[in-house]
Amino acid sequence: MTVIGTPGPVSLDLDGRTALVTGAAGGIGRACALRLAAAGATVRAVDRDTDGLTRLVTDHPNGAPGRIEPCPLDLTDLDAAERAAAGTDLLVNNAGLQLVRPIEEFPPEVFHQVLTVMLEAPFRLLRGALPHMYAQGWGRVINISSVHGLRASPFKSAYVAAKHGLEGLSKTAALEGAPHGVTSNCVNPGYVRTPLVERQIADQAAAHGIPEERVPADILLADSALKRLLEPAEVAEAVAYLCTPQASFVTGISLALDGGWTAH
Repeated sequence: MTVIGTPGPVSLDLDGRTALVTGAAGGIGRACALRLAAAGATVRAVDRDTDGLTRLVTDHPNGAPGRIEPCPLDLTDLDAAERAAAGTDLLVNNAGLQLVRPIEEFPPEVFHQVLTVMLEAPFRLLRGALPHMYAQGWGRVINISSVHGLRASPFKSAYVAAKHGLEGLSKTAALEGAPHGVTSNCVNPGYVRTPLVERQIADQAAAHGIPEERVPADILLADSALKRLLEPAEVAEAVAYLCTPQASFVTGISLALDGGWTAH
């Protein structure tokens, strides 16, 4: 009987490439920044959490390929976001925020903030990045969407709306970018072991009227065939694959890492 070990990372060489990752101070963004730097890229790590960016730089091993350049930025400053993306070869739109409330109780200002950070900022980052990608005939755009870009859940109107919009933006970028050697894809995780998910538990418990300890099994993983949280490094490896030469014909897709959620 052949025993198959844990798969290693995909082979990826990004020496000489510049990547920009938003929401890079923690969770999926942090994992993506470290993975792309390990492949040799210079990573512009964008986040408003300056302490988290400092820890990210510290955790990139000395002597490892690539480097991480901290880029403190609030993505609600859309002009600054567009400027920050100039000259990038790979763009990873990851930054996000979440609030769980019924629509009639959802604060309009928070809805606006979510759409700004998670949809309008990716559009502006694309505007900043695409001219360089087009000029060199190569580029990779990877949008960290969600299973909520493919399915809706109650009490998440802003998040679901933003992710559905990001799906459409990604597909449009794929069609426009194809003649220029630029691919654009979404990666659609289910629930990932991140602070964003952990912070949802109390809100979900209140919204559904159940104890917090029941939220993971009864709410978060109810529709997932695989009953565990996804790890950030698993998402980063999917991002790495989409940057490889082997994925050069993959564009305009939504790559579900959802444990079987959308198989229903």
